[in-house]
Amino acid sequence: MRKLLDIINNLHKKTQRDYLGRMMDDKVECVKIAKKYDKDFWDGERRHGYGGFKYDGRWEPVARQLIEKYNLKADAKILDVGCGKGFLLYELKKLLPQATVKGFDISQYAIENAKAEIKGDLFVQRAQDRFPYKDKEFDLVISINTLHNLLLFDFVSALKEVERVGRDKYIVVEAYRNERELFNLECWVLTGQCFFKPEEWTWLFDQYGYSGDYEFIYFE
Repeated sequence: MRKLLDIINNLHKKTQRDYLGRMMDDKVECVKIAKKYDKDFWDGERRHGYGGFKYDGRWEPVARQLIEKYNLKADAKILDVGCGKGFLLYELKKLLPQATVKGFDISQYAIENAKAEIKGDLFVQRAQDRFPYKDKEFDLVISINTLHNLLLFDFVSALKEVERVGRDKYIVVEAYRNERELFNLECWVLTGQCFFKPEEWTWLFDQYGYSGDYEFIYFE
């Protein structure tokens, strides 16, 4: 049965955000730069994206929680949709050395600058395109802060593929519960396309047969 989880929010809440400052900082141009998903987005100025997406070990607790939650065995097969530089997959591989980890991202720059230890298991692909894997090939498919960056029809295509190739699934998307959170989200987000309340997200999950777990992040 599909469940609402609370795994990522501790990381999300650690970041301090100047919502009005971002909205007033020539945001239209910043959005155009961010949506190229190139060096500026990952390792450029904060106004264009992450402001330096470096490995610092923060994903290890997330990896441990996923292993425990999904009872992942030593030889588990794990896929990360929108893997970025592969930091979470790297942590999963450290904890489960015999596991098979795969990941893809739309960003050529991210894949080229991924952790060297797993770079060979990553590739460039759009999330809305058919995944090059068999039905239920993976014990766990994850997608963290990626699917809300798609247009709605592309989101549906990606969601169906996550459902198809994974036995267990876990996705994280941005959401809002009130007008303040919607305002903050619209101020801050550079690449988002889908802006929904939790009940709208779960309605979409129902409509398109998603049976996996999920989590929402909010801009409070």
